[in-house]
Amino acid sequence: MPPRPAPAPRLRGALSAALIALCCLLVPLGALAAWAAYGLTDTGRYVRTMAPLAGDPAVREAVADTVGDEVLHRIDATQGMLDPFVRDAVRSFTRTDAFRAGWDTANGAVHDAVLRALRDDDRPRTAPVTVDLAPVTTRIKRELANDNVPLAHHIPVRHTEVAVLAPEELDRLRKGYDVLEVAALWLPVAAVTFAVAGIAVATCRRRAITATALGTALGGALLGTAVAAGRALTLSDLPATVSRPAAGAVYDALTATLRTTSWLLVGLGLTVALATWLTGRHGPLVRRRPAPATPAPVPPQQPTRAQA
Repeated sequence: MPPRPAPAPRLRGALSAALIALCCLLVPLGALAAWAAYGLTDTGRYVRTMAPLAGDPAVREAVADTVGDEVLHRIDATQGMLDPFVRDAVRSFTRTDAFRAGWDTANGAVHDAVLRALRDDDRPRTAPVTVDLAPVTTRIKRELANDNVPLAHHIPVRHTEVAVLAPEELDRLRKGYDVLEVAALWLPVAAVTFAVAGIAVATCRRRAITATALGTALGGALLGTAVAAGRALTLSDLPATVSRPAAGAVYDALTATLRTTSWLLVGLGLTVALATWLTGRHGPLVRRRPAPATPAPVPPQQPTRAQA
């Protein structure tokens, strides 16, 4: 009976596969956790991310409509007369450098408000996260007064707030924020540890490297798909009063790092897998001694004792 194969290679193969699978599972989760911890909690980075939105037409239109409606609501006695002046002044203001500076300042305040909302367990769950646009109203009032618009000095400057995060979105973010913040460091470390251990115990390390690379690419693809699905769900859950193009622009700006990370993971994984396959297929060939053209002569058989 032929001897049975030793169980050690099988166990090593199974352990390597399990470790590599865990690594590939933790790659997108680690990227998401790092984004939540280092992308959303850095005020300077957040302000730089949101700054280009001051030139986005959808965002400018949403700000102009919100501020214009609020101003006209406060002076509804003369709304019909001031309506075109107010809206033109608001739209004109959103194209100025002063608006961009105010936008950056307001977003710094928004960032602090979002962080407080995420970390404050006593905050009402039905309240959205908002930003105060009272400075914008003040500037509009000054422009109307400079243009000698009647009753411009009587426009009240009140705290006009624009919702930047719906209550439903805030509730969903709050549920996972604490876990993601803690896991931002340990998930990437665990993913790298599992990958190194899985490759180290594998019986065929070339195949293990290829599997790890393909799994990393798959994790990046899943991360990109999750970002796209989250965008669709976010926009579909918005109330009718919120501008969907403006909300989409904000979502795209906040998740730009995640989309870039997903593409980097896909590209890195596929590149490593392809390089591993090519080096295995076209690696250095072992030089073999050429076979002789003619078979070697068979030595004569020595006579046995009986033949002798």
